Amino acid sequence: MSTSEQAGDGLRAATADGVRTIWFDRPDRRNAMTLEMFRDYYAALVAADADPEVRAVVVTGTGDWFCAGADPEALAALLDEHNRDLLAGEFGFPPHLPLTLGTPIVAAVNGGAAGLGLVHALYADVRFMAAQARLSTTFSRLGLVAEYGSAWLLPRLVGLGAALDLLVSGRKVDAVEAFRIGLVQRVLPREEVLAEAQAYAADLAQHCSPASMAVIRRQVFSGLETGAAEAAADAIRLMVESLAGADFGEALIGRAQGRAPRFAPRAGA
Repeated sequence: MSTSEQAGDGLRAATADGVRTIWFDRPDRRNAMTLEMFRDYYAALVAADADPEVRAVVVTGTGDWFCAGADPEALAALLDEHNRDLLAGEFGFPPHLPLTLGTPIVAAVNGGAAGLGLVHALYADVRFMAAQARLSTTFSRLGLVAEYGSAWLLPRLVGLGAALDLLVSGRKVDAVEAFRIGLVQRVLPREEVLAEAQAYAADLAQHCSPASMAVIRRQVFSGLETGAAEAAADAIRLMVESLAGADFGEALIGRAQGRAPRFAPRAGA
């Protein structure tokens, strides 16, 4: 059992089976984000990452949208130079914060995602998408640039050509194309998306070492900027450390006894 509760401006959250689910919760505004909501979402991710009971995070939207991007009123406010200066200050968090955490993030894209909303989905490790949903970078159609690291993320997820197509055109992409180019990993009926994403996250929470997942995330993201030889050498060092760790021994014992391993919380969580 889990109880949903407010997690900040325009957000709610619930925890069950080691999974913290965070909802963008402004359905009357298509879950569009204010600056405060963006800040509180990142604060909610940090809180989940620090909670030893949380071993995976699912992020989704309430209603028919995942997140329509920045709230139109928030965008209009950015015409004021003072507000632009506040935005440039990153409101206390680096824009790429999700990549720095140890806890895996699964996006349950239950509906449309545009602009900043799509960026939040891109920062997840795995994306489940509703068959009816549409995705769009939107930026070029608003006279803006590729925001919050999306120009770094997209080429690494879908390749240079597809990334430029999506970013330059800002066109809408349906679920069939999103799956074909590797932008999402699962496509399901809308009513199944959240449950399937939560089941996937619960499997991570039950069967995967939190310490291992944190190191693997770091290996993947840091490896994007290093050469093959450096990445392989680092993997050898990390493998030797993991062989001597408690989680490896617990995994072998669990298998021998025919049960799920009882991994300890990640150190520092």
